[in-house]
Amino acid sequence: MQPISHPSPNFGPRREGLVPSLIVLHYTAMPDPDEALERLCSPKYEVSAHYLIHRDGRLFQLVDEEMRAWHAGAGSWAGMDDINSWSIGIEMDNDGASPFSEPQMATLETLLPEIMQRWNIDPAGVIGHSDMAPGRKTDPGPRFDWARLARQGLAVRSGASDPTDNFSAETFRDCATKLGYPTDIDHTTLLASVRLRHRPWGEGPLAEDDFAALPESLYFLAKNIPG
Repeated sequence: MQPISHPSPNFGPRREGLVPSLIVLHYTAMPDPDEALERLCSPKYEVSAHYLIHRDGRLFQLVDEEMRAWHAGAGSWAGMDDINSWSIGIEMDNDGASPFSEPQMATLETLLPEIMQRWNIDPAGVIGHSDMAPGRKTDPGPRFDWARLARQGLAVRSGASDPTDNFSAETFRDCATKLGYPTDIDHTTLLASVRLRHRPWGEGPLAEDDFAALPESLYFLAKNIPG
């Protein structure tokens, strides 16, 4: 896919020669896509991303993939910090409350495999901003269709069958850690972050359905952790 070049000055070298092993998805949280593009390319705001996908499906490239864009901020994933040095950032033109458009999702589905192949990133490396920054970020939000990506092998699949009971908060934290979530946070924040990605309709205290919503490999791992 050939993107529209729209260079941002907000980038730098990746730390210590690191190469991307993650793709982080965001929403712009702005009603006007032109304003979002302007902000991502303004030295005043010191933010950027590698790509912006317009709601009409147009793809803009702001920063070369080899460089470190300024999109992730504080957070960690699977023991990695400075996520900007480890990742490719993709901004989705969305206000945070609306469904993502069909043309936009179609462009994302074309772009992701290309990036994943170039950098040898597997589906587990495609995460949301909220995954690596629990409690601080909520994008790409509950309206984002992760299941659609998972069906094409572009993200991990949420959900497993035959949920069992007697799971503890400690077991849930252990599963979240193995998935990649930072766990130096309180239980409520961790649960909310995992739900946002894997069970966005979930409410109330930790339940067996929260375990059943985890990616399948983690669910079966949980069954073998003493609780």
